[in-house]
This record gives sequence, structure tokens and C-alpha cells, in this order.
Amino acid sequence: MENPILVTGAAGRVGAIGRTVTELLLKQGKAVRAMVRNEDQRAQALRDMGAQVVVGNLLDLDSMHRVIAGCKTMYFGMSVSDDYLEATVNVAAVAKHHDVKAFINMSQMTLSQMSITETTASPQHKLHWLAEQALNWSGLPVVHVRPTVLLEGLFLIFISDSVRKSNQIRLPFGEGKTSPIAAEDVARVVATLLANPQPHIGKTYHLTGPQSEDMHFYAQEYSKALGRAITFQDVPVESWRDGLLERGLPVHLVDHLVTMADLHRAGAYDRMSEDVLTLTGRSPLSVQEFVRKNAATFTASAKET
Repeated sequence: MENPILVTGAAGRVGAIGRTVTELLLKQGKAVRAMVRNEDQRAQALRDMGAQVVVGNLLDLDSMHRVIAGCKTMYFGMSVSDDYLEATVNVAAVAKHHDVKAFINMSQMTLSQMSITETTASPQHKLHWLAEQALNWSGLPVVHVRPTVLLEGLFLIFISDSVRKSNQIRLPFGEGKTSPIAAEDVARVVATLLANPQPHIGKTYHLTGPQSEDMHFYAQEYSKALGRAITFQDVPVESWRDGLLERGLPVHLVDHLVTMADLHRAGAYDRMSEDVLTLTGRSPLSVQEFVRKNAATFTASAKET
């Protein structure tokens, strides 16, 4: 019987990379073990798709033995958390014990600008960098995947209200350029790597969208996609931070998002890569295409008008 491919974080919320990876692999006829944190409707939806669903906790050794045993290829991804490094090492230790042959690790592109002497103000960036070091030291057959900023986050969740209600993209990005990528494009890359990992072991891939432009350009793309004038309004970082805290977001996540904003202002996200096209044979979604696909989220309902 074919060893199942393990996908962690398969239930997914923001971006839903794990869920999309699971769906793509199942469509290819692959056996997939989908790890979820809780038994709920999302877990049942994965089961209905044909996945073998297992409940596990990345921080719990016993449950990770149950999750990983019998899998030779796996995808590891975890949302922003102050437990990120512990979870990575925990999973890596169990994966090594069970002789996993390919470990696809979801990382972040900012790490390409970090080193033992260079870091950022984001505690999450440091945890990601240390996690990559630990995976490299582990001797596991690792492939690192480093996407830039995801469209589903700062370009959807965090600005949908302002676009919908005032036709403004309100972000503290200044005049910096950026190359955001859709989670579905990241998932396509991950699924490609999982389906045939051996040629990629030991490599690091950087994933960007098809353009690197400033927010005024992207406001024009929103305008074209939505059929109405959308403008970019730069906002002070501190007031934006206060707003995130008022929404009840964890301080660890807020510190990470604020650092991303500062890096955008500094032009650190102005970078391009052809890795999505090279690996999958298809160009990533443009911002205009992404906004068009999610137009309802950016459009006021009758109740709001």
C-alpha cells in the first residue's frame, strides 16, 4: 500500500495552504494523511474529499508519533505563534525517528535577508530563522519554501473593510514596493514538491507574485478589478498597530505584522522570483486577478449602503 503524504495544518484558515495542498494531491490520486488540530466540520470536509484525517498537536510528542508513523513524505506548516520553534523541533525529531524521506518546510522570504548577525524586530522572523537552522542541522531531507507576503492576509483580511466602506487601501507601507503572492500559488508549489520531492531535497525556493510594485499601482489594480476608484492611503505604523491590538490580535502576531509593515516601507519586499513558474509551469496570480476572484469581499452589501 502506498505511504500517505502527510499534510499538517490541513484544516487551515488564513490562506488555507494546507487544505489546498491536500485537495491538489487528492486530485492527483495521491494518498493523503491530513493532520488537524480539532475534530470539526473542516475535518469532516477533508474526510469527504478522501483524505485520511488525524487529530494531532504539533507540540505533543505522542500525538506526532501517531501522525507521522507510516509517512515518508510530509509538509510542515504552522501559523504565526510564539511556540513555532518548539513545534518545528518537536516535529523534526519525530520525523527523523520515523525515517521521513522528504520534509517540505513552509518558511518566509524575509529569511533570505537574515543571518547569524542580521535579524529583524519580529520575534516570528527570528523563530523561523532558528527553525530553518535546526532543520538543516537535523540531517533531515528538507526543502525550504519561502513565500513573500500572502495576498490573503494584508491584501484581503486586513483591508477589506476599508476598501468596501471607503474605497481605500489603508496600510502603513509608504512608497515601498512589494510582490504579494496568492496562497493557492504557494499550495501549487508545495503539492508539486510533495508529489516528486527527491530532485528538490536540500534546496530553497523563493515564491513571489508576478509583479513588484508600490501600493499606488496596486490601488489601480483594485480599481480595474472592482470597477470603481480605489486609492492607497498610507497610515502611521503606530496607529495601525493600535488598531490591530484593538481587534484582539495577539501581541506576538501584531509585532510580526508591524515589522512586515516597516520592512515594506524600507523596500525589503521589493523582490522577484520565477520559482512558481519554473516549478509548476504556470504563472502566479496577479493582484488584479486575485481581487477579481474575491470581489464580493471588497464590495458593500445592500445592508452597508
